[in-house]
Amino acid sequence: MAVTSPATRIAPPLNRPFLSRSTLRPLHCASRKFLFLGNPTLSSAIVAVRCQKPVSDGFSSMESTKHVASASSVSSSIDFLTLCHRLKTTKRKGWINQGINGPESIADHMYRMALMALIAGDLAGVNRERCIKMAIVHDIAEAIVGDITPSDGVPKEEKNRRETAALKEMCKVLGGGLRAEEITELWLEYENNASLEANLVKDFDKVEMILQALEYESEHGKVLDEFFISTAGKFQTEIGKSWAAEINARRKCQQTNRQR
Repeated sequence: MAVTSPATRIAPPLNRPFLSRSTLRPLHCASRKFLFLGNPTLSSAIVAVRCQKPVSDGFSSMESTKHVASASSVSSSIDFLTLCHRLKTTKRKGWINQGINGPESIADHMYRMALMALIAGDLAGVNRERCIKMAIVHDIAEAIVGDITPSDGVPKEEKNRRETAALKEMCKVLGGGLRAEEITELWLEYENNASLEANLVKDFDKVEMILQALEYESEHGKVLDEFFISTAGKFQTEIGKSWAAEINARRKCQQTNRQR
């Protein structure tokens, strides 16, 4: 992987404004018509609120409009969070392919990456809060497309196309606005490896994977060489390099103890 050190971030917002949605379209991963399971009772209640006509006097009309906007925002937020539930239930495919029983979920992976960003030592020019946010959203599109791994044989361009489309759909579910724009910006920044923060979070992605591999080797008595080989020499930051070196040193010690 070529390491770039851009002077500025290149994470533009979407080229067109987000459109509010009044109803949540059915979603289905396989067909791209993504399946979403909502609460019919709640949805009906919110729709009823949205459909109320404001009363004629100015003050009451303003209050009614605010109430409708607030109800719409609450509904969109819960819709979005319910969709993100899949990140908690979708298991990481690399571990499934290795026969790991009860492997981590996508959300498990992102959570420990966020912890890495929280506890890492200071790095000149790096915004720690931005790193935490980026770790939380970097795999968010997998709530719709799932965990696509190299073993799936999906070309990089096609993987990016699917994930970009999924991210846009998720932002529509959220109702657009500033938070959706922030998620999109963070996701694009990570995908493009477009900042020092992205460099660091990319390293955390690899560090978390090899740390999990080490733990699964210990717990399941497996040899998971491919995860260590695939990341070797690809760390971009001093923190990433030092943490990876510590994990590899512990692995060698663990292997030595097994041979005794």
